[in-house]
Amino acid sequence: MKPILVFDMDGVLVDVTESYRETIARTVEHFAGIQVAHEQIQDYKNQGGWNDDWKLSHHIIGRAGVDVPFETVKEYFQALFLGDGTNGMILRERWVARGGVLEKLEGRFRLAVFTGRPKEDAALTLRRFAGDLIFDPVVGMYEVEHQKPAPDGLLQIARQNGGAPMFYIGDTVDDARAARAAKVPFIGIAAPANPRYIDLVFLFQAEGAHAIVDDINYLEEVFER
Repeated sequence: MKPILVFDMDGVLVDVTESYRETIARTVEHFAGIQVAHEQIQDYKNQGGWNDDWKLSHHIIGRAGVDVPFETVKEYFQALFLGDGTNGMILRERWVARGGVLEKLEGRFRLAVFTGRPKEDAALTLRRFAGDLIFDPVVGMYEVEHQKPAPDGLLQIARQNGGAPMFYIGDTVDDARAARAAKVPFIGIAAPANPRYIDLVFLFQAEGAHAIVDDINYLEEVFER
C-alpha cells in the first residue's frame, strides 16, 4: 500500500494571501472600521487555536469593541470569499505547485487533503487547479467533530487506510500540533514571504517537524534525504 501525503490546503496547496487572508482583513474593516495587517493575522495563527478564519474574524471584531453575531460575520465573510462565482476573493488564489510536481509525487504516494475549509469550498479550488489529480479523501471542517489542532481528520484518514504510512503537510502551528497528536510526521511549510517566517520556523522546530521547506515544490527533496 502506498504511503499517503495529506495536505492542508490554505498556504500549502494554494497561496491565500489575497483570498482568505485578505477576506479576514476586509471583513474586520467592514464591521469594526479598523485595518488589520497581514502580519497581525499571522501573529494570531502563530498563537494556535485560530485555524477557523470565520472565528478569527469574529474575534478581532470583538476585540475592537464591536458586538456582531458570529453568523452575521460568517455570512459576510463567505459572500466576499465566494462572490457570485465571477468576483469572489477565492478567484485570487494562486496554485503553488509547479507543473509536474504533484503528478510526480502521485507516482509514489496517494494524495489526500485535511483542511479547515468546508469540503465544498476545497472542491472548488481543486477542480479549478488540479482536476487531473486524485485527492482522496478530502476531509473538511464539517467532516470532523473537533477542528485543528485536534487530530480528528488525520485519524479519520488513517482509519480509512489501514495503517498506511502518512505525512501531513501544513503551514500553521495548529497543523503541526494536529500531526503530533495523531503521531503522524509533519512537514512544515514556511514561505520566506511569510511576514513571521522566522517565528514560524522556530514553532515548527519546537513541535518536532520532520522537515521544514519553503513550499511544496521542495517535497521531493524531503523524500530523497
